[in-house]
Amino acid sequence: MVRFIEDLPPMDLMRSEMMTFVQLIIPAESAHRAITYLGQLGFLQFRDLNAEKSPFQRTFVNQVKRCAEMSRKLRFFKDQINKAGLMSSHPVLQSDIYLEDLEIQLAEHEHELIEMNSNSEKLRQSYNELLEFKIVLQKACGFLVSNHGKAISEERELEENVFSNENYVETPFLFEQEVRPAPSNQSGLRFISGIICKSKVLRFERMLFRATRGNMLFNQAPADEQIVDPISAEMVEKTVFVVFFSGEQARTKILKICDAFGANCYPVPEDISKQRQITSEVSSRLTDLEATLDAGIRHRNKALAFVEAHFSEWMDMVRREKAVYDTLNMLNFDVTKKCLVGEGWCPIFAKTQIQEALQRATFDSNSQIGIIFHSMDALESPPTYFRTNSFTSPYQEIVDAYGVARYQEANPAVYTTIIFPFLFAVMFGDWGHGICLLLGALILIARQSKLSTQRLGSFMEMLFGGRYVLLLMSLFSIYCGLIYNEFFSVPFHIFGASAYKCRDNSCRDAHTTGLVKYREPYPFGVDPSWRGSRSELAFLNSLKMKMSILFGVVHMNLGIILSYFNACFFSNSLDIRYQFVPQMIFLNCLFGYLSLLIIVKWCTGSQADLYHVMIYMFLSPFDNLGENQLFWGQRPLQVVLLLWALIAVPWMLFPKPFILKKLHNERFQGRTYGMLNSSEVDLELEPDSARQHREEFNFSEVFVHQMIHSIEFVLGSVSNTASYLRLWALSLAHSELSTVFYEKVLLLAWGYDNLVIRLVGLTVFAFATAFILLMMETLSAFLHALRLHWVEFQNKFYHGDGYKFRPFSFASLTEDEN
Repeated sequence: MVRFIEDLPPMDLMRSEMMTFVQLIIPAESAHRAITYLGQLGFLQFRDLNAEKSPFQRTFVNQVKRCAEMSRKLRFFKDQINKAGLMSSHPVLQSDIYLEDLEIQLAEHEHELIEMNSNSEKLRQSYNELLEFKIVLQKACGFLVSNHGKAISEERELEENVFSNENYVETPFLFEQEVRPAPSNQSGLRFISGIICKSKVLRFERMLFRATRGNMLFNQAPADEQIVDPISAEMVEKTVFVVFFSGEQARTKILKICDAFGANCYPVPEDISKQRQITSEVSSRLTDLEATLDAGIRHRNKALAFVEAHFSEWMDMVRREKAVYDTLNMLNFDVTKKCLVGEGWCPIFAKTQIQEALQRATFDSNSQIGIIFHSMDALESPPTYFRTNSFTSPYQEIVDAYGVARYQEANPAVYTTIIFPFLFAVMFGDWGHGICLLLGALILIARQSKLSTQRLGSFMEMLFGGRYVLLLMSLFSIYCGLIYNEFFSVPFHIFGASAYKCRDNSCRDAHTTGLVKYREPYPFGVDPSWRGSRSELAFLNSLKMKMSILFGVVHMNLGIILSYFNACFFSNSLDIRYQFVPQMIFLNCLFGYLSLLIIVKWCTGSQADLYHVMIYMFLSPFDNLGENQLFWGQRPLQVVLLLWALIAVPWMLFPKPFILKKLHNERFQGRTYGMLNSSEVDLELEPDSARQHREEFNFSEVFVHQMIHSIEFVLGSVSNTASYLRLWALSLAHSELSTVFYEKVLLLAWGYDNLVIRLVGLTVFAFATAFILLMMETLSAFLHALRLHWVEFQNKFYHGDGYKFRPFSFASLTEDEN
């Protein structure tokens, strides 16, 4: 058996790739080119030999800073391109350019853009001021003419009613100083005109009123044009205002309030001829500024278009250079300061490619000394690396989400590829819903070339990455739906006529006293006549519950069998004799026996109560079974199985810790001195690690660990078997929900002879099917299938305490925004 297993061809996914620990000694003149070629290859994971140093103490820190600065400039260019709204053009391939030349080129472009932005802001600010001045001139003229007439008409009333007080500076009425003689310039009606943001007008007016104690007249009018904010480049609505007041102190307060609210004040002459002259001059200057601004924008867009055409190439080059120098900082200089020493992990199959890349780097850099590349021993466990494709990658991600596989241990993803979508379909089985999922999966697969190049949201990215998982889930859902004979909860006579018929022609008692079987059983799946019958729920519950137990026992047995293959691979005979064998005995003597009883009952049509059989197998193993006996010799078989199950518990618990203690004592007997830390020391490798350190054997710790493991398996065998009943529960819930929506929504609405009610019922049924059955139920079944794999299946054999192989690769930098 062992020889047969060894002769089987290796599988890429069955166990992780074999890794080797390597050392590189690279001459300084070819180091950059060698690391670049290794990054293009992507098969070497470097180890940081300068972990104790801070980033600022490393050798190539200045080069990393330069790359970071260039990356900042490129991000600045990207922001400017987005603000300008330039469409992305086809990238222009530039001839080979060195990093130093690119650094100079980027600095020139940044300086040019900053200068153009500064000039553009100044011009835009001047343009906005002139535009505001023009708007103020147009609006304020009307205010001045109308208020001048109002002032003359009210002059007599003010002369008669205003109380004159020479010592009081601020008068209680606006036009008092206008109509009476004043000894200084502070007398007379004055005004301030300007423009302010529309959102601030109400607060601005209230503040003016309070500051002047009501001694002001505030006129406003909305501006006809929106003005561009030079900082945010957004259009802002503004309002023109004219404030009439009296007194120098009032003028000072109003100007301070204008400054606080960001209002721009502009002088408006009272003479109409001067107003027209100034308006003409402002319009002429606005025309010139518009032409200048347009020319500046065209020149700026031309410079940005050149940058945008080379942006992808430049960003890719900067990312690669920064990654190369970051990797070089992980290497050590030797004592002569002429060579760099690096260490890392690589797959054994890639050693030849790595050597070829290093030879090419030596040749291209014209180095007189070749690069030394050799394998060496390592104390730490190697990383885990699986070669996956677009189909197997999502299943490997499902397993890695629980824990990365230990180096070279059996990979559950091989079995998850089929078992995971099948267990999902057992809970989701409906071939109508399965067809809906299938259409969604086929759309994602058909558009994968387009979607793979787009930036998707988190949900769509997850859905697109798992498109092949969705495909298999939908296919298995259609298969299980055909077995359950459910199409949106409606049964169909797909595979022939039913095996049952009514007792009479009227068929009045079909759903009360039952049907009569008159021909061979329905050839595939559940007979459609069960739908709506009196015993439908009892029959389907019994079928799905027993089926769930069978699937669970087979699934858990597969997990224990995989632990045997792990033990064989690592040459650990203790795990085979004292873990695999008692676990198989315990699980199958109890729940394997229950599965046998289920199959026998199905085949014989017996009415035996399996609950009674299993309970009294423990309580009264020697009592007569009576009508619950399914086959001859069942009672003595139960006694034997029960004894074997009881023996398996101490078999798991006691032998292994004592044998490990004995082996430890024999291994280190007489070795009272410390062991040399050398690769020549004969260290026996334990199966669970690449190389064991010399540690003190703690028997109590080993015994407690084994006891916990044994108790967990014994109790877990019961709880895990019960956990598989979720297959029955979710399948029943999905079927009943689908039935409720079909009968209580669609059929109920269809019973009315009203088109509107029928359309409403159809709409509600469609939304309930899409959002509840196809989204929520899909997510629920997915999570429960995930739980069955992570807990019930993988805890039988999977350690999941490894770490991923993360090679230095330029391909992994493409999605990094740096």
